Amino acid sequence: QVQLVESGGGLVQAGGSLRLSCAASRNIFSINRMAWYRQAPGKERERELVASITSDLSTNYADSVKGRFTISRANGKNTVYLQMNNLKPEDTAVYYCNVYFLQDYWGQGTQVIVSS
Repeated sequence: QVQLVESGGGLVQAGGSLRLSCAASRNIFSINRMAWYRQAPGKERERELVASITSDLSTNYADSVKGRFTISRANGKNTVYLQMNNLKPEDTAVYYCNVYFLQDYWGQGTQVIVSS
């Protein structure tokens, strides 16, 4: 099993920055893909892929965050990060960490609110 704990969310003004962290309960060296998803208010059935990173450090981003968000991973700390710059009100959502290790695992989510 893998337990994931997100942190770093909060309230920020538009144009500001936040860094989200996701700490895994096991060594992530063997976990190929790690990702961040988000669920916006009123869209409980839609969980959008924000960014993903593989073990060879290949990254993928949603068009809406390209150039503003950066995903990275620190295998030695069993942690994946999401640096979010130039935040917009439409980035307001609960952000979830996701890994696949024999099955999908999700964190509990961390709230990000961007005020205009």
